[in-house]
Amino acid sequence: MQFDGLVVEILPDARYRVQLDQGHEIVAYTAGKMKKNRIKTLAGDRVTVEMSPYDLEKGRLVFRHKDERSGPRPPQRGGQQFRRR
Repeated sequence: MQFDGLVVEILPDARYRVQLDQGHEIVAYTAGKMKKNRIKTLAGDRVTVEMSPYDLEKGRLVFRHKDERSGPRPPQRGGQQFRRR
């Protein structure tokens, strides 16, 4: 089961307190794919949480939504920063 929510608080041990859109509050951890790709999650981020129907108090963060308010990133100056040999 997947739900959308908002990260309310960052807890120790790579866990997050997430407020679901339905009003329920759960504790979630980061999925392995997000750790592998080094996707950082901060308080205030919109996320998709995957949950088991057997335990509705815990979940796994599977996707961090991009912020709709922020525009495209400005281009980096200078192109390549380091010269390769």
